[in-house]
Amino acid sequence: MARGRLITIEGLDGAGKSTLAQALAEEIAARGFAVELLREPGGVPVSERIRELVKDPRLPVSARTEALLYAAARAQLVHERLEPLLEDGRIVLLDRFVDSSLAYQGAGRALGVEQVAAINRFATGPLEPDRTLLLRISPPAGRARQRERALAPDRLEREGDAFFERIAAAYGELARAQPERIRTIDAAQPPAQVLEAALAAVADLLGHA
Repeated sequence: MARGRLITIEGLDGAGKSTLAQALAEEIAARGFAVELLREPGGVPVSERIRELVKDPRLPVSARTEALLYAAARAQLVHERLEPLLEDGRIVLLDRFVDSSLAYQGAGRALGVEQVAAINRFATGPLEPDRTLLLRISPPAGRARQRERALAPDRLEREGDAFFERIAAAYGELARAQPERIRTIDAAQPPAQVLEAALAAVADLLGHA
């Protein structure tokens, strides 16, 4: 059996990652592929518990602790779900992965992208996405969408504009450095057009999955 494919979806909060992930999973499944949709941090019980910790606005969490918690959640997800699913030939859609930590903790928290990459190499081993869909949106537009959701902001969403500007810049640098893996999609488009662009960006993977 051929190994499955790992497709990750990245972007600022408010970019529409979850909306795209659900629509893309449904479209891929409709084409006859076995697909699994997971999120980060989360996807397995240990990682979901860590998700509660890192998002709780009542808890003071240092930048280094935050980066390590995300890496720990990721390590468990890789061990418990991602590797078995990929070995089983599944297409896995993952809402966030290592690039989120590089952008949010490496750049946003100013810990250093390479330093955060190092702890994530330990956490995930050799596993890398086959394709990453980066939903590009300006920080102000992303924050406006968050306000429209009328949900209480989590601990990271409460950060200031400069934090999200650093994240957006880091995502742009990652995309320029790895254009074959990371495909950038304009998240300001209507959801149907975002989905169409995403399908085009992963068409080669589906053809050989």
